[in-house]
Amino acid sequence: MNRALPILAICLLAACAKTAEPVVLGTLEWDRISLPAEASEPVLELDVAEGAMVKAGDRLLRLDDRRLRTKVAQADAELAQAEARLSELAHGARREQLDAARATVDSAEAGRVEAQKQYSRQADLAEKQLVARSSLDAARASLDRSNAAVASARAQQDELLHGTRAEQLAQAEAAVKAAQSAVESLRLNLAKLDVHATRAGRVDALPFKPGDQPPLGASVASLLVGTAPYARVFVPSALRVSLHEGDKFLLRVKGIDHDLHAHLRSIASEASFTPYYALTGDDASRLVYRAELVVDDSDSSTLPAGVPVEARRAP
Repeated sequence: MNRALPILAICLLAACAKTAEPVVLGTLEWDRISLPAEASEPVLELDVAEGAMVKAGDRLLRLDDRRLRTKVAQADAELAQAEARLSELAHGARREQLDAARATVDSAEAGRVEAQKQYSRQADLAEKQLVARSSLDAARASLDRSNAAVASARAQQDELLHGTRAEQLAQAEAAVKAAQSAVESLRLNLAKLDVHATRAGRVDALPFKPGDQPPLGASVASLLVGTAPYARVFVPSALRVSLHEGDKFLLRVKGIDHDLHAHLRSIASEASFTPYYALTGDDASRLVYRAELVVDDSDSSTLPAGVPVEARRAP
């Protein structure tokens, strides 16, 4: 009878071991935001240090903006030139230009009157056969040129009197809009040389120091954001079917002497690291599904990312 008791205890322990909640492994993570370099310019100064808590809109660092400021100044000058051209066309000709055009017409008219007299004299002399035929032809050509000069002067005067054509105004307005867009685009790029936090969080990394010149698009700052960290764990297939969003878990983090409370935020519907032929059969027991467990404890805001964790379902 006494021999049966140890055997019974061993059987009970084995049964408990078989029914104990399995432990899943993973790492502690935070949502991370990377802020890229909008231009390949040297870092002028850092406004924060790694590990600092920042609010949305706080400046983190500043890139050299001298090169882009010269482009903005050039674009401003081109915009002013386009606006002046539009204003000139919209207001029409000045009084001095009209006076000059009228004087040109009067001069051309006087030249035509004189050419007409010369032609009449040459015609009378030619009729009396006192001059050669070529002299009459030369007088006729001079009169034709005078008539053309009068027509040209009157056309220029009419252009000034009638004002600018609608097509010319439309072209000038389009040129002004294009110049304004160029200025706005450059000013937006200039503002992005001051790198600001897009969300409140903790500065995780500042990979470039003052004097370094990051390439275009390189991450110049990364932030850990969110109200709490989460554990990224990998759930075996045997446990996958029994889990649902909102299930409670206990987390064991190395370096902390008590369990943390968490809940299941999401779990993948497809297995990780699994070829198609292993979806059935003996290899199915090796399937794992990535899940995220959000830490519920209020004192978890200072926990670092990347720390190994063990998770088990809360009783």
